[in-house]
Amino acid sequence: METKETTCPLTKGEHMLVAVDGSMYSDFAVDQAVSLGGLCNSKIYLISVVAIQPENVSDAPDYVDKLTEQHKGYLKKAREKVEAANIPCEPIICTGDNPHELIVRHAREKDVDLIVMGTHGRTGLKNFFLGSVAQKVVACAPCPIMVIPSRR
Repeated sequence: METKETTCPLTKGEHMLVAVDGSMYSDFAVDQAVSLGGLCNSKIYLISVVAIQPENVSDAPDYVDKLTEQHKGYLKKAREKVEAANIPCEPIICTGDNPHELIVRHAREKDVDLIVMGTHGRTGLKNFFLGSVAQKVVACAPCPIMVIPSRR
């Protein structure tokens, strides 16, 4: 395999983790990661977290299965986009009630140089009550984070 001699403009950029949730915001994040990944000769890890409460697993297993299949579809779409750009890609799907913790844990495990994620741009009381996965990842991440805003 031919290696590119380039300098990544933001960070080392060899391993990126991109959070994928099926929204247009995560699509924007995938697009940015592909652009940067092409410059940095990166491997991109795509992570999708099926966010559920533990009691839902036993109470509604069909619901969890349905959500998991949805997230597999999100990953498939994102993976196709990354691989079309000839960038190595590895999808990760996980289930839990704290998506930010799973994103940060996988960033550490994969020793990523950059986390890329979109944000829905919630503000005010809505953000206070719902919390923001992006905000929590920023607070806990072991590496730089590129947050793609909701308005482009």
